[in-house]
Amino acid sequence: MERLIFDSHAHYDDDAFNEDRTELLAGLPEQGVCRVLNVGADLQGCYDAVELAAKYPYIYAAVGIHPECVRDTPAGSLEKVEALLAEPKVVAVGEIGLDYHFEDNAPREEQIRYFEAQLELAARHSLPVVIHDRDAHGDTMDILRKYKPRGVLHCFSGSVEMAREVVRLGMYIGLGGAVTFKNARVPVEVAADLPLDRILMETDAPYMAPVPFRGKRCHSALIAHTAARVADIRGVSTEEILKASMRNASRLFGIPLEENG
Repeated sequence: MERLIFDSHAHYDDDAFNEDRTELLAGLPEQGVCRVLNVGADLQGCYDAVELAAKYPYIYAAVGIHPECVRDTPAGSLEKVEALLAEPKVVAVGEIGLDYHFEDNAPREEQIRYFEAQLELAARHSLPVVIHDRDAHGDTMDILRKYKPRGVLHCFSGSVEMAREVVRLGMYIGLGGAVTFKNARVPVEVAADLPLDRILMETDAPYMAPVPFRGKRCHSALIAHTAARVADIRGVSTEEILKASMRNASRLFGIPLEENG
């Protein structure tokens, strides 16, 4: 099978993969997966992402503190994240951003402080960022306008107008399983409107599995279903969507595509 699937956002360090992680990851290339960006969320997840990238030729790592993890992050953690940027297959700072959905997350001011500190960290090291934005569109866009980072708004949940502004800022949009959901009106509109050279395909594995696997554990090979839906929305072939996403992710993260392994 031709390997055209570049999963620009997965969490294979998640406990959901503890029982069969080795077998699953060994088999993904045979299912058309050429590259995976494994994204850290807390400090241990960052270390695990680096370890997975060292073990599997097709996996690369992003390291950062997720907004849901800010409250439980000890002092000095950002210095440890920065130290991991020296690892050879760390290609981005993430997952970083804002999450105002859950009341027990860190206060908004503290989330913003961590977000901005990690944007500055990425800028110092000339790295792209992987951004989480949940119920925080206004503050997220204000900060993006201020810092103008290279990167991707992952699991995009905003409007067409917001997506257009993200693109004008030079960033990419991550499309995942939500575009396949039955009542996915706005994600479908966004998928139809985006320039092809700004689309990244992603899973957020083990979360956000596309239809017909919704509610089950997600993995990178399932991007084929999401890409097929995006292709149908845009009136093009699934191969065209997968190839464009693969090229876009390679360009953004500086990940070579030759010698797929």
